[in-house]
This record gives sequence, C-alpha cells and structure tokens, in this order.
Amino acid sequence: MASVKTKTWRNWSGAVVAHPSEFLQPASVDALKAALRDAQARSRTVRVVGSGHSFPPLCATDETMLSLAALSGVEAVEASAREATVWAGTNLRELGALLASHGLAMENLGDINKQSLGGALGTGTHGTGVGLGILSTQAKAITLVTASGEELTGSEDSAPELLQAARVSLGALGVVTRVRLRLLPAYRLRLTRRNLGLEECLAGLDEARSRHRHYEFFWFPHSERVMTKAMDLTDEAPHGVGVGRWLNEMVMENAVFGAVSRACRMHPAWCAPVSRLSAKLASEGVLAGQSHALFATPRLVRFQEMEYGVPVERGPDCLRELSEYITREKLPVHFPVEYRFVRGDDVFLSPAHGGDRAFIAVHQYQGMPLEPYFSGAEAIFRNHGGRPHWGKLHTQTAATLKHLYPRWDDFQRVREQLDPEGRFLNPYLRRLFVEERPARTGSESGTARLA
Repeated sequence: MASVKTKTWRNWSGAVVAHPSEFLQPASVDALKAALRDAQARSRTVRVVGSGHSFPPLCATDETMLSLAALSGVEAVEASAREATVWAGTNLRELGALLASHGLAMENLGDINKQSLGGALGTGTHGTGVGLGILSTQAKAITLVTASGEELTGSEDSAPELLQAARVSLGALGVVTRVRLRLLPAYRLRLTRRNLGLEECLAGLDEARSRHRHYEFFWFPHSERVMTKAMDLTDEAPHGVGVGRWLNEMVMENAVFGAVSRACRMHPAWCAPVSRLSAKLASEGVLAGQSHALFATPRLVRFQEMEYGVPVERGPDCLRELSEYITREKLPVHFPVEYRFVRGDDVFLSPAHGGDRAFIAVHQYQGMPLEPYFSGAEAIFRNHGGRPHWGKLHTQTAATLKHLYPRWDDFQRVREQLDPEGRFLNPYLRRLFVEERPARTGSESGTARLA
C-alpha cells in the first residue's frame, strides 16, 4: 500500500488545508481493512478524500487520510438488468465513458464531473430535474468497511436501513468501497439555452420544470436577467459540441470570466456592472450529445459556494428575497446564482428527504470576502425551510440539524453502531453530529462559523 508520511492536502477551492501525519492509498480491500484496523488500534481519526470538491472541511484531518484512487473502475456489469457495480474511487467523468462503452448511462448527473463516486453520493450531490432524485437514489447497494475492518453491504433487498443511512453518510459510517448502480440504456440529450427576464422566468417556472426532463436557470445579481438551461431526451445526432462549445465554455465562461473575476477582487465596485454585462453576453443556443457529455461543464474559475434546498413552492419567493437583500446591501457579487430542482426521497440525510426541493446556490470568487453575503443568504434559506447541501458551506450544527431531518435519530443510531468510537469523526463532523452541552457559565460556546 502506497504511504506518504507527510503531505499537505488542499481542497479544490484552496480554502481547506490539512496536514495528515500519514496519507494512505490502499490498492485492495484487504489493504484498506488492514489500514483501518491499524488506525483503530492506534486510536487515530480516519478521513477519506476524493477530488476535494467539498467546500467545508469534511475530509480534513491531521491524523490518517485515505485516498481510494487505486480502487477505481467498473467491477461488474449486468447489461440485461441495467446495473453495474462500481468502485467508489472512480471519478464521474471516467464513469460516464466506462458506462457508455457498455451501452449504459446514469439517469442524472450534476454539472461537475470531477468528484469521486463515493464522495458525490456521500454528500448528497445532485443534478436537476423535478422527476429525478439526488445521485444517491441511483444506488441499489452500497458496500463499506467499518473502523474495525468489517465489510458490510446495505441493499434494497437486504439491510435496507443500512442502505438508506449509507446513501448520504459524509463518510461517518465507514469507508464506502463499492456501489451497485441502477442505470439506463445510453441516451442523448438536447440542451437549449435561453435568456429571460427574472420575473418572466419565475412566472413560468412550474410549467417549465414539469415540461422538461432537466431544467435550471442562472440569475445574474444586480440585474433582472436569467439564463435558462433545459435538457430533454432526443434522437438527434450530436451537434454543437465542437469548437463552438469549447469557445463558449473554455474561453468565455472560464478564461474571460476568470480575468474579470480577478479584476472584481481588486475592485469590488466593479461586481455589479460585471454581473449586468455577463447577463447581456450570456449566449443562447442548442446542443445535442451523449448524456454524460452534456451534463458537465468545465469549472476552472475557483470559488466558494453555499447551497440550500428549500421546499419547491418556496423557491421563487426565496430567490426574490435574496435579490432584494443583495440590492439593498449593495453586495459585491458577480457570480450567477444557480437554481435547480430535485425530486423528494426517503434517504435519511438527503436534503430532499420528504418532498421536492428547489436548490439555490450562491458563489463567491476565491479570495473575496464571504460576509455578509453568505450569512445573509443562509438566513434567508433557513427562513424558507431550507436544508444545506452537505458538500457546501453552512453554519448548521447538530443542535439545529436534528430538527431538519425526520430520520436524524435513525442515522445517528446506525452511525453509533458502526463507529462507536468516532474513528471517522473529525472536528467538523463532530460539530455536525455530536450535540454540545451548554456551557455552565451561561456564555455562548461552540459558535458555528463558515468554514
């Protein structure tokens, strides 16, 4: 097993830095089991890292850090059943191509494909589509290894409670090694971009999200304009995915936007005019291609992100309130606000548990201050009954989270059974899962802050 005694680890945004005393990359399940038993014997905390696309310090540890990069690829395919067993270390971009080679595809993906499969599922990552759940709802079975080295599998047919806890677990139950995915025959999508007025978009939102397989939009702060993206099944031959798409996504959305973002960091007063200019320059168009190729878009400009899922009927008013807040406070914001849809589910820690949700995400360019933008946005999201995306920034704690999830106690019971010593809990996860007792002096303690 590859081992590095000292390694500095950073997440994708660069805001989280960790210095684990050992960085391990087991090349087999047996090697993983041995590493976990060794860590338990030495009373060491263990955290698993993937691509680092989570914004809070979910994976940070100064003790044992594990990478599953060597446990990657498709282990088995059952084409007739439209299922595949995939190693958790597989990144989503590679997975799309591997499944396509077998004539299969995931039913939905997010707009970033750099995450590992295990990390994407464990944080409740999602795409958009009112009839489509978070990525974890596509998992029929999940196999994990506990801190004691025991291998367990939760599935729809056997140990369904373990499956519902493991589908979104933040790595707090054990190390996920394999996932059995429910799949679809490979399919193509037609993507249509349109520019609309904000109120026109919100007025037609119910009809649009019901009519399209996938629907989302981006609102440009300090303006009344949005760019909508709708995707539907098609038999069209792939088109518009060549040089034109490259120029739009790589040059305009990354190179040019990166340059103006650096300018906004130096001159915050430029944010509002830059956002309005971006709204005017947003390109319309139609593309068609294989599903896994159209879902994802390159994200080379680094940022920080907060995202909350609010009840779908509360979404429009939530966004209007956010717009009023940004305008009233004259906040230096130039990143678009993303608005997506997710079908409700019964996964214990899914932000979409119990009903359909509108997910609203706010971003801030790397190195620009998050306050008061993120704290104000979070207050609005919470007032509208929102739940945080586990892979994005938020200030919730065990004391507040337990009231948001009807199956919170069930997840906690499974967690305590599988990891009674808390081997998989770093300080950040303890904030999320272990409720602090009030300080005896009466003063506030353990105040949550944006990580």
